[in-house]
Amino acid sequence: MSETKPALLVAKGVISRMGGAERDLIRRLPYLTKYYDVSVATLSSCEELESVCTNHGIDLYKPDREWVPPNSSIAQIFDMVHTSSKNAWIKCQNLINKLKDFDYFHIVSGDGYLALLQLIPPDKPAHLYLLEPHRGYHEDSLHRGMHGNLRRPKIITSFLLAKGRRNDLRIVKQFSQRRNTQISGNSSYTASRIKQVYQVDCEFIHPCVDSSEYSEDVSKTKNPFPNSASKTYVSTIGIASWAKGSMEVISMLSGTDLSLVHVGGGHSKDIETLVQHAANNAVDIWIAPKLTSNELSRLIKDSVAVVSMAHKEPFGLTPIEAFSVGTPAIFVEDGGFIDSIIDHECGRLIPRTAIQEWHAALHQAKIQENRQTWAKNGRQRIIDLKLSPTEQAEKVHTILQSISPTK
Repeated sequence: MSETKPALLVAKGVISRMGGAERDLIRRLPYLTKYYDVSVATLSSCEELESVCTNHGIDLYKPDREWVPPNSSIAQIFDMVHTSSKNAWIKCQNLINKLKDFDYFHIVSGDGYLALLQLIPPDKPAHLYLLEPHRGYHEDSLHRGMHGNLRRPKIITSFLLAKGRRNDLRIVKQFSQRRNTQISGNSSYTASRIKQVYQVDCEFIHPCVDSSEYSEDVSKTKNPFPNSASKTYVSTIGIASWAKGSMEVISMLSGTDLSLVHVGGGHSKDIETLVQHAANNAVDIWIAPKLTSNELSRLIKDSVAVVSMAHKEPFGLTPIEAFSVGTPAIFVEDGGFIDSIIDHECGRLIPRTAIQEWHAALHQAKIQENRQTWAKNGRQRIIDLKLSPTEQAEKVHTILQSISPTK
């Protein structure tokens, strides 16, 4: 570890999923090296993370064997995710012996993070970036099938998850009571949920977007949608699920003559259900494969709009990515979307059931003057919220310094 910069460990249990939270973490890392000798710990790495670590001289701690969270009913009853993740952290390439040498900790929530909270030396300054209270434990949106029906009776789900829920509440509350500790949400909505669930007051720092990653100039990249030349389409991003509002988007598009590009995949049965629902509603749908950043940017750029009807989204990077590319963002007035979108200025925020208003917004998004105005205001919104990786890394640095024992 460096003798000139304090040592910082950035950790997240599973990074290989490469969703919004993982992309956000990876974007910040190079800019945190301005302030710290940065190391990263994860139980499930990926090529993107390892490339950034190699290019910026960041030490990476990971187990020899990738950790996969157990998800059977027995595992849920006995909270085996917690037990197995703790064992995995302990086997993570000499990480435990090195913990005492770090000056600061920045932990990002997700599978496996609770066990690491318990392993951090209690006298060390630590920041928990709590992206959302565990949705499986503290609300039911993840327990619903594609049509919104509960997969099992609530009383059974409550029983299955009782131990995990108790552990989650206990560990987060205990962590919040440590000295030199701070918890942050990722939106005003998430901060309010943290207060409701854990009775912990906290501020929030938004995720970041890299303008070079989602550039407006993607003219040299071929649109990956095979029918892009003949189809007018909207894009929706996120794993197919009820929580992401996947089925509702299709229902809303019925009768608009717009095709739908779904980015983010999903379980095979859920994708089958999604495709069948699209057929029933006469909505042409294309399920995108894994895309490069340039391909995703081109796909978004050529869309009429990026849309989402997600339920209780903590923040949602998708509107910000749409702003960066210059494509209208039309989102449901719910969750963290209210932090990023100003209705009629840089996109639309629409009540979930106001279908006629959704259709009117899609028409507005086709008008070139609106597209130009919303794109200009969207890029300004990124500036106003200070969402660049540089500024967001600085926010993390400010928090860590505020909880330093020398303060």
